[in-house]
Amino acid sequence: MKTPSLKKQFEIRVKVSAPIVVGQDDKAGRRQLIPITSGELIGAETADIPGLHGTVLPGGVDSQVIRPDGRCELSARYGVRMDDGASFYIENNGFRTVPKEYVQTVLEGGFVDPSLYYFCTTPTFEIYDERVSWLKDKLYICSATRLPDMVILGYYTVE
Repeated sequence: MKTPSLKKQFEIRVKVSAPIVVGQDDKAGRRQLIPITSGELIGAETADIPGLHGTVLPGGVDSQVIRPDGRCELSARYGVRMDDGASFYIENNGFRTVPKEYVQTVLEGGFVDPSLYYFCTTPTFEIYDERVSWLKDKLYICSATRLPDMVILGYYTVE
């Protein structure tokens, strides 16, 4: 039996606006919507398809709930248009956890050093052009880093 490995295919740098807090309490946590304003898709050197490049379309959203224990459950949805005109839609679901000493920081909308938390997602793709049908051929996972104005997502195929 072959042991699965990961291969980086591309990275997406999603630019975001300030979170819009919908509500917060001690039971559900902090519900927020983070507008996705733009971004860039850049192919990795190890990618199966060289020369990948595209733009994240404005109008997407990252819907999050930060639970009272600091666990952030999220679902980001946004479109990408490749330089050749092909487009696709991403639904990226996952979670981020922080050490206990940083729970209050995230519940108050603060940021934690990315080296201190776990942040992974599982994307699915909606395809509108055969030129990007290769996205449907493999299973992807993402490793993510949240910065104040950006989320950096490394898209890896499970090989």
